[in-house]
Amino acid sequence: MRGLARIDPFRLWRRSLPFRVVVTTLSAAIVILVATGWFLMDQSSRGIIAGKTQASVAEASAVVSGMQATLSSTDLRTTSVSEQISRLARDAASRGQVGNQYFVVVETPISQIGTAGLASASIPDNIRAAVGRGDGLWSTPTLIRFTDQRADEPGLVVATTLDAPGQTPYPIFFLFSTTQEEQTLAVVQQAALATGVFLLAGLTATVYLIALQVLRPVRAARLAAENLAAGHLEDRMAVVGTEDLAGLARSLNHMAEELDKKITELQNLSLVQQRFVSDVSHELRTPLTTIRMAAEVLHAHRGAFDAASRRSSELLSAELDRFEDLLTELLEISRFDAGAAELALDDVDVAVLAGDEVNALQRLAEDAGSPIRLDATGACVAEIDSRRIRRILRNLITNAIEHGEGRPITVHVRGDEEAVAIAVRDHGVGMTSAEAGQVFDRFWRADPSRGRRVGGTGLGLSISLEDARLHGGWLNAWGRPGLGAQFRLTLPRRAGEKLRGSPWPVVPPDVKESAHALGR
Repeated sequence: MRGLARIDPFRLWRRSLPFRVVVTTLSAAIVILVATGWFLMDQSSRGIIAGKTQASVAEASAVVSGMQATLSSTDLRTTSVSEQISRLARDAASRGQVGNQYFVVVETPISQIGTAGLASASIPDNIRAAVGRGDGLWSTPTLIRFTDQRADEPGLVVATTLDAPGQTPYPIFFLFSTTQEEQTLAVVQQAALATGVFLLAGLTATVYLIALQVLRPVRAARLAAENLAAGHLEDRMAVVGTEDLAGLARSLNHMAEELDKKITELQNLSLVQQRFVSDVSHELRTPLTTIRMAAEVLHAHRGAFDAASRRSSELLSAELDRFEDLLTELLEISRFDAGAAELALDDVDVAVLAGDEVNALQRLAEDAGSPIRLDATGACVAEIDSRRIRRILRNLITNAIEHGEGRPITVHVRGDEEAVAIAVRDHGVGMTSAEAGQVFDRFWRADPSRGRRVGGTGLGLSISLEDARLHGGWLNAWGRPGLGAQFRLTLPRRAGEKLRGSPWPVVPPDVKESAHALGR
């Protein structure tokens, strides 16, 4: 039905602990109630039927004893046996009709004598056969049928024989109605069913309330944990009572206090570290400028030096370049840490920007033996800070040249309606999945013992990741040992828009493996 929420019991079972508690308790209660009800009904039915059978047998035995005594004292010279049997059967039937106690049937060789309107089918064949085999008293349930308009009713037949002098025994059957007993059993069944329903309803409500009482502190603990995870370290749980749940609240509050202290300490330490990096970077600028000026003088006159001094001046100039790059990147990192980095946005064709960077680094790639190819399908205009994106591309391409092992490097540029992507693919040494998750850590290197041809400070990829995040984009890394690596930069077309996908996959299309990648 439209507009009506469909309840999924399996989903509710997985997500709701009170539902599981109530269903489990009710299932156990239903099994117990059904077993108990069946046992009680069986015992009640057996007891009522046994009582009725005992009373019926006693009544029939008393009547038969009287009839047998009368029949034994009959003077056969004045009265025939058949006449006496008929008179005794009619008398017994008349007494049985008083209060509808029982019906009587006496079978003679030529007819049946007894209660009028009683069908012979009321007497089961098995009890007829039992009576015909010998003396005794037998009883069995039956359905009392009538030849008139009276409705059939459940009953109990008690059978025995009358011994007449010089005659074969006469079978006699007493049929006792058990309608009242059946009605009593029906009342007992209805009462048991109603009691079970009321008990289940009360048990359901009770178990649900108990589950809510138990789960309320647990839910409060969950909400408190979520608030702590969201940064609300000042939130605390209410401690009520002294039982285990109150102990849970106290433990959670203590954990929150300790977390607050530790996080405050870490924040203070981070601020000190950031300030230290920023201050040191700024303070080193002045002596670096002086050293740079002296180094430039020495480098300009290196031709007049001997070979050792000339080499020293060249090394000094190169290392000063690296040191200056390191200071620049440390200052950039400190700006990111302080939240002071800002974007200078403009509409830029990313394909053209990527082509410029490829051309600028072509000579460096050729020296390393790794030719670079640009793969762009057309214009990919996005609102970006071109300086920062150039820095990202320069870091990624330089990294590919460093680890490309002299193999070709491809820069892919793709775009769709919402995003643009730039992927730098090399076929060098590659990296493991674990290393792909660490390449953006500051100063991290996959193999510290491996020499570097191109140089670097160890902060390039970290700064690239911060630049990508500043644009609201993604920077993902993929690699496999021996299969090379790929770094993919995804940027939204318009600044501030949220990315939902990338036009280029993280796993290179030329790699035939399952699409497993870090990040999105």
